[in-house]
Amino acid sequence: MEKIAFLGLGRMGAGMARRLLGARHPLTVWNRTPAKAEPFVAAGAELAASPAEAVRDADVVITMLADPAALDAVAEAVVPELRPGAHWVEMSTVGPDAIKELAARLGEGVTLVDAPVMGSTDRAESGRLGVLAGGDATGVEHVLAHFGTVTRTGPLGSGAALKLVLNASVLGGVALVAEAMVLADSLGLDEDTARTALANGPLGGAVDRAFAEGVHFGTALAVKDLALATKAARLPAMEAVLEHLRSAAEDPALADEDITRAVTRIRRPA
Repeated sequence: MEKIAFLGLGRMGAGMARRLLGARHPLTVWNRTPAKAEPFVAAGAELAASPAEAVRDADVVITMLADPAALDAVAEAVVPELRPGAHWVEMSTVGPDAIKELAARLGEGVTLVDAPVMGSTDRAESGRLGVLAGGDATGVEHVLAHFGTVTRTGPLGSGAALKLVLNASVLGGVALVAEAMVLADSLGLDEDTARTALANGPLGGAVDRAFAEGVHFGTALAVKDLALATKAARLPAMEAVLEHLRSAAEDPALADEDITRAVTRIRRPA
């Protein structure tokens, strides 16, 4: 089986790396905070002291990082160490521009695939993510299948682009539900009655996500994603949502909390 290097063991990355360990892939892990890698070492993974060390002998490199800046820092260390024939699967939410910049840094013989995912931590753990694969994913599709359903999106960068579109729609819907509940509160409606009526309408999925439990999409990460989207096109409605989320993320107690907490902040500002 391929030797896989997995870089980035945050909430999503950790669940995905466990899927690879469960499939008995030889796995080397690296994380900026080494303590987060300890459970993986105990389960049979090798720990690398640096990104460069992690990828040196890897057939497949998977990165699941916080933002374009983190990807840039890792790429600086990783690119000179990639062996010819390696596949780099970039699964972070960084937008298509970052993917194009990364592709320009790679030498011949290294295949880059952008494959961000849809779904939260519960789906990462159970292998039910939606994988949006851009570029030539033929050599790694069997690896990506451990994470969930793989959808080929088109040329390199298209997976990263579609992820921004989908995240913007999710976050926009959640913010719209929050504002609808603000209106319901202002008009004196019973909360459960208003919520049930919304759930039975066209915003049903957004209502479920606005009040979800046991999942995690950090508010600060949502701000990052919408900032990338609003940079790519003029999106007045999304800019308003971005301001809602940015205001919530400025509170240190909410920045790393799921976006459901931002819904509460929108309804009841501090």
